[in-house]
Amino acid sequence: MTRLVLWDIDGTLVDSAGLGRDAFAEAFEHVTGRPVEQFVPFAGRTDLEIALDLLETAGVSDGEVQLDHFHAELARAMAERADEVRELGRALPGAREVLQRLDVEPDVIQSLLTGNIEANAHVKLGAFGLDRHLDFSIGAYGSDHRVRGELVAIALGKARELRGLELSPADAVLIGDTPLDVAAALAGGARAVGVASGPYGEGELREAGAHAVLRDLTDAEAVVAAALGRL
Repeated sequence: MTRLVLWDIDGTLVDSAGLGRDAFAEAFEHVTGRPVEQFVPFAGRTDLEIALDLLETAGVSDGEVQLDHFHAELARAMAERADEVRELGRALPGAREVLQRLDVEPDVIQSLLTGNIEANAHVKLGAFGLDRHLDFSIGAYGSDHRVRGELVAIALGKARELRGLELSPADAVLIGDTPLDVAAALAGGARAVGVASGPYGEGELREAGAHAVLRDLTDAEAVVAAALGRL
């Protein structure tokens, strides 16, 4: 049975040193002509959901109309920070090793389910060479849909259309660090693995309904077991 392992990025695989938030601030200023005065929650949300929330909080009345512009500015701002991500950020402990370990696991395909727009996913993972282990083309991104709960179905649809894989939601597993990652997996019918490497503890991820919870990614065999339902 083929298993589609879908990775979250921020707080799960990488720490981008706050540069994603800086890119948002720059994009907001380019779109609106003024600086961000009040930030909104970021963790576990899609980029365009965050963008719309930022615009609405700032009193921008045509936020929906501005989203395409914001998307383009966010991609540009993050691309310009690629060197800084490499210098100031880091792959989280165990991330590289577990991606390599899953690469050799029979019938496992690794991709992404992330709130990042696709362009920024490339920047953040490419900075640390983690992109080589992932099939980006069948990933589901914040640029595909603002509602994260829709992204499991989008990833499965891409796997079918681009790779000829007829997978059910039960064949997918989402590995992420926030309750919203867990909620997205459950909404899409996928297995949810929580990793307490971000702002939430193991108890919070269990309460959110994760099927398995890990402290971090440093035990590659435990991650494989959790992803494949052996834990």
